[in-house]
Amino acid sequence: MKKIVTLTTLALLISAPAMAKTWVLTGAENGTELGNWRIGSDKLNIKDSHFSIEQKVLHGGKQEGSKVLVISSKDGLTIALSPTRGMNLLHVEGFGVRMGWDSPVKEVVNPAFINLESRNGLGWLEGFNEMMVRCGYEWTGHPVTADGQIYTLHGKAGNTPASQVEVEVSDTAPYEIRVRGLVKESTFKKADLQTLTELRYVPGSNSFSLHDVLTNHADYPHDYQIIYHSNFGKPILEEGARFLAPMESISPFNDYAKGGLKDWQTYLGPTKGFDEMVFNIKPLADASHHTVAAVVNKAGDKGASIQFDTRQLPVLTLWKNTDTEKQGYVTGIEPGTSYAYPVTIEREQKRVKQLQPGESTQFDLTYTLLHNSNQVSELEKTIKDIQGSTTLKTDETPIAKE
Repeated sequence: MKKIVTLTTLALLISAPAMAKTWVLTGAENGTELGNWRIGSDKLNIKDSHFSIEQKVLHGGKQEGSKVLVISSKDGLTIALSPTRGMNLLHVEGFGVRMGWDSPVKEVVNPAFINLESRNGLGWLEGFNEMMVRCGYEWTGHPVTADGQIYTLHGKAGNTPASQVEVEVSDTAPYEIRVRGLVKESTFKKADLQTLTELRYVPGSNSFSLHDVLTNHADYPHDYQIIYHSNFGKPILEEGARFLAPMESISPFNDYAKGGLKDWQTYLGPTKGFDEMVFNIKPLADASHHTVAAVVNKAGDKGASIQFDTRQLPVLTLWKNTDTEKQGYVTGIEPGTSYAYPVTIEREQKRVKQLQPGESTQFDLTYTLLHNSNQVSELEKTIKDIQGSTTLKTDETPIAKE
């Protein structure tokens, strides 16, 4: 019971609703597990809003035992996330638009069936199909062997089941829904990083936000990195789709990406033989340190945007993987503390951050599903205002070489 109180108390510190009902779906300390579970506006006697929150335990194949939690809102969004997979977002749908993509990995793979060290540290790819996966927090980036260990692709958080999961619904309009999960990266003699993830959604809205608090519970300082690997495919991604963001500079991740600098802002249709192309971006922000990045379709009436704070997430990665649809036709917009180079390179270039014993840091992001031309136009104006008179610097030389 102690951990339940601790988790809820920590959530209160990041402005929880004043009056709310809370359900504990998973509690590792006392063995709580509700399994298949549902609550909705009907059972809560709410008449002026229509929504439901349902958890299902999956069976069969590599998804055996995985849990999926779905928030459904009439005239709003349907948001699916997995407590089994680090509270990752699986897909988001609404207003005739989807945020997410079609991976060759079709199941919600239980991490019990994944060996992160397989394929020379690329085992993470065997479960990769989410709209958003947290890459971190102990480390992130491409795999490398150093310090007597294998730093596997994009860390462990995204393949770590949540130790605590709570759902909270405000008692008063607009009945904000909050889903919290506690993800622990705790290893004897190595690390004790714990992340309280929180998703907030107001039923009927076309946006939701993430508020994650990372705490070092150890008695020693510890490095951390995070990339919010956010992925979008059809119907937003298509030939002629555009990437939008206010930017100070852009450079290719490697020599292959040099060939894409001339048209980095637009996308190809599904193209066989197209290898993944990555760009390192230094984003610009407004006076409040807020910025936004987005992908919009060719017609400019559909899109997905991510707002974030550059004090928390100072760099941005653009990942273009316009391969065939069966191979995985997708682009990634990835705010982070680091680029996707191995941790050894990120350390050398001073982008790896550190938490002192007992210290916490917070990450705040807002995702918006754009579903008409007016919304896209408003976004473009916001980006133009932040860009101002700053001229984008294009550097043709990668900042590092693996």
